[in-house]
Amino acid sequence: MSEVLWNRLTAAELRALAARDAVVLLPIGATEQHGPHLPTGVDDFLAAEVCRRAAVLAAEHTGVVVTPSVPTGLSEHHMAFGGTLTLTLPTLHALLRDICRSVIRAGFSRILIVNGHGGNMTGLNALTTELTTELSTPIAFASYFGAGREVVREALETQDGLMHACEGETSMMMAAHPDLIRSQNLVEAHGPRITLPAESTEPVYMAVSFDRITKSGVAGDARVATAEKGERMLSGCASALADIIVRDPWAK
Repeated sequence: MSEVLWNRLTAAELRALAARDAVVLLPIGATEQHGPHLPTGVDDFLAAEVCRRAAVLAAEHTGVVVTPSVPTGLSEHHMAFGGTLTLTLPTLHALLRDICRSVIRAGFSRILIVNGHGGNMTGLNALTTELTTELSTPIAFASYFGAGREVVREALETQDGLMHACEGETSMMMAAHPDLIRSQNLVEAHGPRITLPAESTEPVYMAVSFDRITKSGVAGDARVATAEKGERMLSGCASALADIIVRDPWAK
């Protein structure tokens, strides 16, 4: 299996990939509270894992490389719980602009930002347009759980999509990073069902601190999570993302 991670490749190997017009995946997550049973790095870890798996699959058809992940995103709504790091929108814009500019200067022209945090979605939609204009390069954006929406829905028992520290995220962490699960706290890992802001049908949006939604820090029910469900979701989301890469949205 060929190496797909940018920071495990040499400069010469990356120049060769750029010469092949390889696709660059840029995973972005968040560092924020994830209830009593999960570490703060969930969104970062899962975005990076799905990107790695997708790159391995897509590499059978095209050149592809995964940059180091951006571990911090837009998490103001989780600050009340502690343990959370957040960026402002201008800082995230500047950070992504500089990373993408570096990727382009390294010779690449096809960049896909892959998101793993629901709170980043609306901001990244807007920033993708800004970056495409500023860098004169078509930047693409996808949330891995949006690309794999159908397999996520089919794998879950108690919810239709990912929520927060829920059945879905907990299952994927059980599959990818079982050593990081605080199993003794799973009994407390449940809360109300929510809809991601980007998928909401409410006519009015207002910023709401997450501690007003759930006292546990969990939305959904992690008590029914299993590693088998997690593996199905990770594999399915990676396959869906690989399909997007191979279809080459930059060619449109």
